[in-house]
Amino acid sequence: MTLEQAQEKLKFYGQEHVLKYYGELDDRQKQALLDQIDATDMTQLEFSRHKEDLLVRGVITPLASMQLAEISANKESFTAAGLEAIRAGKVGAVLLAGGMGTRLGSENPKGMYNMGLTRKLYIFQCLINNLMDVVREAGNYVHLFVMTSDKNHDATVKFLTEQRFFGYDSEYVHFFKQEMAVATDYNGKIYMEEKGKMSTSPNGNGGWFISLKRSGLLDLLHEKGIEWLNVFAVDNVLQRIADPCFVGATIERNCSVGAKVVRKNAPDERVGVICLEDGRPSIVEYYDLTQELMDARDENGDPAYYFGVILNYLFRTADLEAMASSLPLHLVEKKIPYLDEDGNLVRPAAPNGYKYENLVLDMIHQLPSCLPYEVVREKEFAPVKNPTGIDSVESARELLRLNGVEL
Repeated sequence: MTLEQAQEKLKFYGQEHVLKYYGELDDRQKQALLDQIDATDMTQLEFSRHKEDLLVRGVITPLASMQLAEISANKESFTAAGLEAIRAGKVGAVLLAGGMGTRLGSENPKGMYNMGLTRKLYIFQCLINNLMDVVREAGNYVHLFVMTSDKNHDATVKFLTEQRFFGYDSEYVHFFKQEMAVATDYNGKIYMEEKGKMSTSPNGNGGWFISLKRSGLLDLLHEKGIEWLNVFAVDNVLQRIADPCFVGATIERNCSVGAKVVRKNAPDERVGVICLEDGRPSIVEYYDLTQELMDARDENGDPAYYFGVILNYLFRTADLEAMASSLPLHLVEKKIPYLDEDGNLVRPAAPNGYKYENLVLDMIHQLPSCLPYEVVREKEFAPVKNPTGIDSVESARELLRLNGVEL
């Protein structure tokens, strides 16, 4: 993109201030800013002026989960169907690993955090060990797509390469970066985080597939015949990936998406709950759960919104391709560092603008059917979000011990 083309694009969207410091930049910085302007989708900025339209939710009703007893009764059939799909190369896995370990006191990618006490046991290592269980059972590898971010891509690739992928065949590991979206003030004006860089943030946990697609990896999915993608987050060290029973249950029940869920440990636990919204599958985030929903009961007298999602989903690739360009946008209020009128960096103490995100719940809501699949939380849910306390390094270590993992 030339300077003239950038000026024309910015003028169209009312963002001319982005080039305010252009004359102070060196040639490399100028080119980087022009490239960023060229790559940025500015059509989304209009949503900040119509944000009330983005907050409308439909009618929420319960969605029954497949519970442990039913899974156990059908385990042999489900597992056989899942292994058949895995052995045929129809199942891939997507690791969402774009975050940093800042909240854990680390400056490294979160997956590099050491969970061990008497030995090194990194979060990445825990996850690959879990996936290797499936590789051994199925007798072949599952293609693993690792989503990184601008902040941690180089460090993640270097670390996993140096660790030789903890025994995983590198031919089956593929990296891609999460797409970034610009951050704005409440009026939709783009913030500048540097004189030659617009402020950006990741495009949300529902932006992973469009990021994978734009990285060119869609061709590989087609070439390898990958029909299902099991997407999961980096911070749950116990989760089972490409779990044959889960895969088989989703396929045998002819559902468009499978979602692993756990029984909540309290009505107000900070996890989203699976539900129906206007008759289609969806998720209500914990901060949107009203007291009425928390108190609601199903026909058996059990809590109606009892099962929390753990960000472990199985999507059909064809469905993902069909919905990639039609996901709704969410405006999330955040504290966004920015340059003031004098070019000084300001770190606000309170939210001062919007980040623009796609969310997994919208991917699920676009599909006609979902299988909420219960797992035992003590065996598959050990999130690492804090250094101590709830959902912490401490609690995850204890759960690893209970599951026979040497620390």
